[in-house]
Amino acid sequence: MNRNQTIAIVGVGLIGGSIGLAAQECGLAARVIGIGRRRTSLQRAKRCGTVTETTTNLRKGVSQADFVVICTPIDQIVEFVREVLKYAPESTVVTDAGSTKGPIVMRLSDAKQFVGSHPLAGSEKTGAHHARSDLFHNRSVIVTPSRGALQPHISRVEQFWSRLGAQTFRMTAARHDKILAQTSHMPHLLASALAAATPSQSLAFTATGWQDTTRIAGGDVELWVQILKDNRRHILNSMDNFGKVLASFRQALEKGDQAALRRLLKTGKDNRDAVGN
Repeated sequence: MNRNQTIAIVGVGLIGGSIGLAAQECGLAARVIGIGRRRTSLQRAKRCGTVTETTTNLRKGVSQADFVVICTPIDQIVEFVREVLKYAPESTVVTDAGSTKGPIVMRLSDAKQFVGSHPLAGSEKTGAHHARSDLFHNRSVIVTPSRGALQPHISRVEQFWSRLGAQTFRMTAARHDKILAQTSHMPHLLASALAAATPSQSLAFTATGWQDTTRIAGGDVELWVQILKDNRRHILNSMDNFGKVLASFRQALEKGDQAALRRLLKTGKDNRDAVGN
């Protein structure tokens, strides 16, 4: 990718801000334009160094962009992609960072300049002031092109994330949503359920076990409402599978079956150890 290119980021929060920092640090972009609706948020993003310039005018922000990343809440991505494509040059490639892909890729199947993607990186924290230039180092990014996507555009998106330090994987939007229901969306739901089920009078006595397990429950509520809604079919399937495992734990406890408990706990430990830190 051209080191002197202009990158526009729509939505300069944690992910968008980290993209801006990383793109500047690795020399991927000479200009990083932050686009948003609130001047105060954009000013903060610029003070943090995540972007080199800002604007609330989408047309102005993308009119000279070589590459555009949409980092808005998922229910706004399709609208923003269509708006960007009205004003961006025909050579511009557009991608996103949405946590669900099926509805987005399906609705944008006619948008030849768009290639969906999802960086598996982030935090329960929000805002450009929490951005990190190394957020994508050694992280996975799933690229989900539609059937009509052009190979040069797909390659540019994969190269973009690779330059930011990530490893890319290409798959269909449907497969992405099935996998992420198991590895991201379901864990968030479970963390929130555990936190919600803990009586308030017991919270003063929580320690690292409870705090580590429920950390992600501190994420943005409205963001997660959209994710759970968009991927509900796959999440419901994951809940069914989890329910079977939980029932096995319950049965083993009721029977006092230490061998069964040991097997279940070992399976959990082995899967966790396989992932590493």
